[in-house]
Amino acid sequence: MREGLIPAVLGTVVSASGASMLKSKYKLLGVGVLGFGVAHVILGAIDLVEHR
Repeated sequence: MREGLIPAVLGTVVSASGASMLKSKYKLLGVGVLGFGVAHVILGAIDLVEHR
């Protein structure tokens, strides 16, 4: 399995759950979870590009 694929997929799942939380009463928590997920997607993408 390519290095960086797991953080990218995990970040996608976390970002989706954070985006779904934005419509609830926990908007601030949703923003934090969304940011955490986006950071994982970015770091996973960097690993994927770096280790071709």
